[in-house]
Amino acid sequence: MQNRIAKSIAVAVIATHLAACGTILYPERKGQVSGKIDAGVAALNGIGLLFFLVPGVIAFAVDFNNGTIYLPNSTSVDGEDDGLRVVQAHPNLTPNELQEIIEKEVGEPVDLSKAQVESRTAPDQASIQQELNTRTAP
Repeated sequence: MQNRIAKSIAVAVIATHLAACGTILYPERKGQVSGKIDAGVAALNGIGLLFFLVPGVIAFAVDFNNGTIYLPNSTSVDGEDDGLRVVQAHPNLTPNELQEIIEKEVGEPVDLSKAQVESRTAPDQASIQQELNTRTAP
């Protein structure tokens, strides 16, 4: 009986550790470069550190590298706001749908009828910032 309980606890600990990686729990967060750290993911990775040092360190390294430890749509920890917002939408937006999304995010009416809007697909959030920096550079 005690052997069965010990095995059940071991399986629960291993399952918790395997699920502790933010990359597994939140694959949609990949590519974030900074933000507020998700306490849940950090705690689960910490459990991995507590029971299994090397896999716990690897879980933290993978989560920081992929950006999955950061909460979505949060500004960086030091308070800097880069002004970017990530909004999920379907790929074939009409100009009216785009205008509605922007109005909702900004909180005030906008007129895109005279705007020069260009659509691009970005692999991750970091590449968006790089593209904007190259376009606005003198």
